[in-house]
Amino acid sequence: MKSNSIFSFLLPKESKFFPLINHIGELNKNASSTLVKFITCDDKQKMQDLYFEIKGYEREADEVLNVIFDELNIIFITPFDREDIHELCERLDDMLDNINSASKRVLLFQPKSIPNSALELCKIIADCGDSIYIALKELKTMNKKPAVALEQTEKLHQFERKADEVYEQYIKHLFEVEQDSIELFKIKEIMQEFERTTDAANAVGKIIKTMIVKYA
Repeated sequence: MKSNSIFSFLLPKESKFFPLINHIGELNKNASSTLVKFITCDDKQKMQDLYFEIKGYEREADEVLNVIFDELNIIFITPFDREDIHELCERLDDMLDNINSASKRVLLFQPKSIPNSALELCKIIADCGDSIYIALKELKTMNKKPAVALEQTEKLHQFERKADEVYEQYIKHLFEVEQDSIELFKIKEIMQEFERTTDAANAVGKIIKTMIVKYA
């Protein structure tokens, strides 16, 4: 192998990492917005179709993550520390897994009704998906222009706090008024998974903020 070929192999593969990470951000954004359509749908067949759409985004993201992890194992120099890239991808995976899990629980449990608070949480999740997508698009230039990414991480923190309020207030109300223990269990589990999704989104924001502090 020629020396210039070796040098080329060792250089940061920004052309690979950034598009791959951005693609996961796009899949996460699509899954988040589809979740809102899913939770507001009153047609069972359409709900199932939307669930499979979400599942498709989650599976595609898993494939992209595997490519990123393979690249981390073979590339000598990366645009950020391997640990940071790995942690960022793991947290993105958590959010997509939670979106998929939440929609699956709605289909499996078939609650008698979907509370308005569930829709409110899903809209917050969609907002999180938008902010993460914007922040990830800024990774390539955040060492010079970190302001946009930082703004989105702060939004993610605020979204998570709002989701906590919505969840806690509704769960308190649920235990006060719901007489059917099975129905109480169903709704509690669904709402809990929605709330965990916003926790995962905030975790993405935290690792992005850490990367900004380290590299900007």
